[in-house]
Amino acid sequence: MQLFDSNVLIQCIKDAVRDEMKIQFGDMNDILLAEKEKGNERLFTKKEMANELDISLVSLTDWMKRGIIPYLRLGKRIYFRKSEVINVMVIRSKNEGEHGK
Repeated sequence: MQLFDSNVLIQCIKDAVRDEMKIQFGDMNDILLAEKEKGNERLFTKKEMANELDISLVSLTDWMKRGIIPYLRLGKRIYFRKSEVINVMVIRSKNEGEHGK
């Protein structure tokens, strides 16, 4: 005696998983889209930003931990706006130049 049609059960599970994924990741996708649309500026991953700055991922992570450069955390992912990072680097460079005089 079979209580459930296996195909119906499979479809029910798929639907439940799909709905849960929309709940869990749908908001993150909305946030990511909003960030990308903000001034149409492209968001960079850690690897891309390290390449842009010509530094290692270890150095980039260290700068993040020390609060030297701004970044966005969306879920478990990290993103950067190049313009913000460059602005901070320019300001730090100017400040270090003034302190060195």
